Amino acid sequence: MIEIKYEIVQHVAVISENSRGWKKEVNIISWNDRKPKLDIREWTGDREKMSKGVTFNKEEAQELKNAIMNLDLKVLE
Repeated sequence: MIEIKYEIVQHVAVISENSRGWKKEVNIISWNDRKPKLDIREWTGDREKMSKGVTFNKEEAQELKNAIMNLDLKVLE
């Protein structure tokens, strides 16, 4: 299995925590010594294990921010 190298450049937020202790987090992460990206995924408390997640470069993160700012959260009720 290929080892994935990562560095959490900046911790942004913990969005939630499930009953098993996994935390859904937003971070800025450099994967395999590449340019940092905005990253959203679940982590164990010690950050030794992670779920599949989604990453965004700067332009994508800006589009996501704009979309969330215009989101009507009432549709989630």
